[in-house]
Amino acid sequence: MNPTELFNILALLKVESVGDIVAKKLINHCGSAENVFQTKGNQLKSIDGIGDSLIKKLKDKTIFEKAEQELKFIEQEKINILYYQNEQYPERLKHCIDGPVLLFKSGNINLENRKVISIVGTREITSYGTNFCKKLLEDLAVFNPIIVSGFAYGVDIIAHQAAMENKLQTIGVLAHGLNQIYPKTHKKYVAKMEENGGFLTEFWSNSNPEKENFVRRNRIVAGMSEATVVIESAEKGGSLITALMANDYNRDVFAVPGRTSDKFSQGCNDLIKTQRAHLMTSAADLVYILNWEIATDTRNNNSAIQKQLFVSLDTDEQKIYDYLQRTGKQLLDSIALECDFPIFRISSLLLNMELKGVIRPLPGKLFEAV
Repeated sequence: MNPTELFNILALLKVESVGDIVAKKLINHCGSAENVFQTKGNQLKSIDGIGDSLIKKLKDKTIFEKAEQELKFIEQEKINILYYQNEQYPERLKHCIDGPVLLFKSGNINLENRKVISIVGTREITSYGTNFCKKLLEDLAVFNPIIVSGFAYGVDIIAHQAAMENKLQTIGVLAHGLNQIYPKTHKKYVAKMEENGGFLTEFWSNSNPEKENFVRRNRIVAGMSEATVVIESAEKGGSLITALMANDYNRDVFAVPGRTSDKFSQGCNDLIKTQRAHLMTSAADLVYILNWEIATDTRNNNSAIQKQLFVSLDTDEQKIYDYLQRTGKQLLDSIALECDFPIFRISSLLLNMELKGVIRPLPGKLFEAV
């Protein structure tokens, strides 16, 4: 990005009462952040929501001193900048009205892949949640999704670790500047994450992990993802806030159910009960709802899954395969009805058969035999 324009954007973001929504409104109207400062007050007043008080604050000279200081840090640390009008900026986040004007990036993040899911949950993850998270990412690895989380204790760090174990790109969205890591005990994961993924934050170098920053961080986690998965959550917590934000952004939300007596399943059970989340029992549920197709493994330039010459199918899988061979393309609901399987069972069977290379999903949630 042009250093002059970046300097002016930083200055604009330091104006009191100018948040992401107002900043975008001013930039879009004036054409650039530099033009905002050069535009006369009476012209700015024609913008909806811009009044004398804000125009006066735009003349505060101290904002330029703060911008210059941050610009020096960015240049010294060679931090990459993602601007909301640029192609490199997360595509889905562009469509969120309160998405950050700027994101600061470290590592090797590649957002060309459209399969992006966020995984969130309690910081006090149980063995049930840990095992589910690891199994989920192991099963999803063939689709090569990007895994986004908040780099916190519990579900977050388990999701990042499981992603790295399965050679998936993983991104930690931070609630502070890139000059520090919180919690400090997670510093040991930074180098590995930055090999295939890395970190994003909207916060400046002088920003500490304050409580309110985590709520702001959550909207990025929800907004940049195709879907949000809540592994475990108590009745209240940051992961539920992320899930509700995802609802507001019209994203799919999945929740892992648990026993009614389990404290850290109560939030998930409530999301499912109030129909604010899809019930998730396996990777197949997400694959079906999002209508994913198996990705090409560009890391080895080979198909992630190749059809085998001799495939072993169990009795249920053979029944489905024979039906699709006879009838051609069919909807999941039709397969379940004609083959006499409940929906939760058919989803798992179809995923296993897809991984074996004997069926493939088609647009419109259709399936056919290969």
